[in-house]
Amino acid sequence: MRTNPLVSMLIAACMAAIPVAMTSAQEPALTKAPTDAGLQWSPCPPGLPEGCTLAVLHGDPAKPNADIFLKLPAKSTIAEHSHTSAERMVLISGEMQVTYKGQPQATLKPGVYAYGPAKTNHSAACVSTTPCVLFIAFEQPVDLIPGK
Repeated sequence: MRTNPLVSMLIAACMAAIPVAMTSAQEPALTKAPTDAGLQWSPCPPGLPEGCTLAVLHGDPAKPNADIFLKLPAKSTIAEHSHTSAERMVLISGEMQVTYKGQPQATLKPGVYAYGPAKTNHSAACVSTTPCVLFIAFEQPVDLIPGK
């Protein structure tokens, strides 16, 4: 069986980030999938489409360095907005189009990484007929600032 090079690179990068030995003061490693039964999905805050949900994977969204899954309904849109934090994203399922102000529209398919600079207005759309699930890592507390 042939392995997708992108998947191999992501696995290698993740494995390099896991410490070889842990002290009692360090956190344990963890894995989570959008389909995990124990994942707690909550409604998204105002400003995101109806039916949108999110799950906190690691950290506290009110503090720096939180990771989340964001699930958008099929054929939904997110109005122009920005975040105080930069965001690092990987699309897990569905197909999305993302447009950052002053840049061409990007199409995200499963496995595609995207970086969103802090304080940069952008909009997005889940263009697939199935929901879009996006992994997002925030550097600063999570917020959503409506576009101007």
